[in-house]
Amino acid sequence: MNIEERKRQAACSAAKLIKDGDVVGLGTGSTVYYLILEISKMLKRGLDIICIPTSIATKLLAIEHGIKVSSLDECSEIDIAIDGADQIDERLNLIKGGGGAHTREKIIASCAKRFIAIADSTKYSKTLNMPIPIEVLPFARAFVEKRLLSLGGKPKIRIAKKKVGPVITDNGNLILDVNFGEIENPAELEREINSIPGVIENGIFSGMVNEVHLGTKNGVKILKPG
Repeated sequence: MNIEERKRQAACSAAKLIKDGDVVGLGTGSTVYYLILEISKMLKRGLDIICIPTSIATKLLAIEHGIKVSSLDECSEIDIAIDGADQIDERLNLIKGGGGAHTREKIIASCAKRFIAIADSTKYSKTLNMPIPIEVLPFARAFVEKRLLSLGGKPKIRIAKKKVGPVITDNGNLILDVNFGEIENPAELEREINSIPGVIENGIFSGMVNEVHLGTKNGVKILKPG
């Protein structure tokens, strides 16, 4: 089973948790793409839900597939949020933000009664060790970089691939990808990073997930904290 099929199966497994009448937080990324396709099929079978997207890209994709979208202004309480992950450790801490939407994703996950992560098995690791995406106010970039260096990080501004210059988030900010090596205490590092003035949000999601639906070569494995 290839990676794309594992992503699809993880997304379809999580979609089964959505109930009629739910307000659903929709994440961003390649695995969420399969979730949107599955939700579109469920709508044709009579499912009635409202979705709150975490990015402009997800909003456009949802509308394209006939999904009703709303906002936190209209729906302040979310029944279930489903999103991908760039890395998942054995304690079910996540690193997110490969698509640059982690600030909105963390807000939506925090609003939700249940937060479900979907990923293929290549994203599972004993410890978190990939660079952490950090959304930063452009005015504070140089200051934030110095503070991150003092914490032991190695920051690198994310450069766009199809435009000249850095990546600009949906919120109008910059992203620093910061390598801290192996992260022994994700919760502590998450707090330390967010305490730096000028940091909008970082991509560590510590202790937030209720379930992980992991697509493996042998099918979907459902992981829960503890």
